[in-house]
Amino acid sequence: MPKRQLQGIVVADKQDKTIVVRVERRFTHPVMKKTVRRSKKYHAHDETNEYSVGDIVWIEEHSPISKLKRWAVIQGEKKQKAT
Repeated sequence: MPKRQLQGIVVADKQDKTIVVRVERRFTHPVMKKTVRRSKKYHAHDETNEYSVGDIVWIEEHSPISKLKRWAVIQGEKKQKAT
């Protein structure tokens, strides 16, 4: 079975080699028929401390790395600097 991959935005990078990624999903409410947005945060392994808050990253399932880390960063896009 292939590993799941999710796309999200980095919301925290204070920890060493770890980032917290917010992944948002959208679905139609079964009764109200309105689009609902829900988000969940995942701790992901960032070996090189490359990504910072605001970057868009893709994470992939991984065997347990620590108590909370079950995901690893596979690629990402840096946030553009405002000038």
